[in-house]
Amino acid sequence: MEQAGTALAERIAEQRAGVGDPRALVGEMRRSVLLVPTADGGLWSARSGGVRWICGFTDEAALARFALRHGPGDQPMDYAALLGARIVDEVVPSLDEPAGLAVDIATEDGSMFFPPVVGIVPDAVAVDAGMREGRGHGR
Repeated sequence: MEQAGTALAERIAEQRAGVGDPRALVGEMRRSVLLVPTADGGLWSARSGGVRWICGFTDEAALARFALRHGPGDQPMDYAALLGARIVDEVVPSLDEPAGLAVDIATEDGSMFFPPVVGIVPDAVAVDAGMREGRGHGR
């Protein structure tokens, strides 16, 4: 699990430095097992900018940084280990609202957001699907 998470963290660092390949980054996210905190029987998420963000972490250290700020005090934070592809292909479409994936949000200069757009989430739930097909209108 750490190797896949490390590879994703490396791709994120490349992208943030302006030298990464966006398609390789998305591919690595899809192949990586992410640690997703759970709360109240579901996956932990946050809403920002009209989007619900499922929060995933590349390794236990990244999850621990998040848990220090958002965890249940001195209690361990429960989490699920999910393949990135499962999050964007199955979980996101089940939410019935614009949703994406936020990775390593508590890692300074190491986070990456995968928004609900074509090429990341299924076209049926991508907010830009109609626009890319020429049927969309300004938002």
